[in-house]
Amino acid sequence: MKKKVAFICVHNSCRSQMAEAWAKELASDVMEIYSAGTEEYHEVKLLAVKVMEEVGVNMDEQYPKLLKDIPQEVDYLITMGCNVICPVLPNVHNEDWRLEDPSGGPIEDYRETRDLIKKKVEKLIEKIKLESY
Repeated sequence: MKKKVAFICVHNSCRSQMAEAWAKELASDVMEIYSAGTEEYHEVKLLAVKVMEEVGVNMDEQYPKLLKDIPQEVDYLITMGCNVICPVLPNVHNEDWRLEDPSGGPIEDYRETRDLIKKKVEKLIEKIKLESY
């Protein structure tokens, strides 16, 4: 049975979107994957999309969502770094990845964040696979 995983940040426009894309790319066989934000935002950051495309991960179908737009109970609640409000959704496991938001910075900041997120998603996949056996 797939585990429901939600990646959450403030605007759901960058970090949580990259985490959703990595999880879909690497683990859609073991995860039901969602991302959302605590505040409305109009689009996924273009530099986030660009740096993911650099490594062959497509985010064309992704768009900012709010907490109300995803399941209200998840197995894993992953926050990217609680800058304003830490969201509360019923969950079995939660962790805060404490990632700096690259928004407004140079493309190198987005690349660094992309690579950190990939490593964290890979560790999460390992954890989920171990718990499933």
